[in-house]
Amino acid sequence: LAHADEARAWLADAGLRDPGLPGFDADLRLARAVRESLRAMIGRNTGGPQLSEAELRTLEQVTSQAEVRLTVTADGRAGPGPGGAGRLADGLAGLLLAVRDAQADGSWDRLRLCGNPDCRWAFYDGSRSRQGAWCEMASCGNRLKNRNLRARRAQAG
Repeated sequence: LAHADEARAWLADAGLRDPGLPGFDADLRLARAVRESLRAMIGRNTGGPQLSEAELRTLEQVTSQAEVRLTVTADGRAGPGPGGAGRLADGLAGLLLAVRDAQADGSWDRLRLCGNPDCRWAFYDGSRSRQGAWCEMASCGNRLKNRNLRARRAQAG
């Protein structure tokens, strides 16, 4: 979501927004704000702070603007259906429904934020102990552990 052109394509590919709709700049701001609100929600899984008023207001904006539709398949499964003609709020509301389902089935609690403050990517902790701290040990975990080791050595020397 950092670059507008890439964001337009990504939101379309993810099925969150029709790229031909007007008002992309406002939608991009909303998508970025929702990303930060979701990041705050995931941060709560590891003892992060309560969501701020701004984060809650962003999510309320999505839920109040969305026209959520549900579909039921022949095998009896209910799920989000196509919403209001590809509007971002509808796509993001579908994402919030997936969050709700993950909270209900317990898989949401396995989402974590990378412990590297320069990264903060969200990742699924599949470890048995549920104590995963890095999106990837080979990059973020190793980098942060080496940084801490150098700091300890400098302090001792």
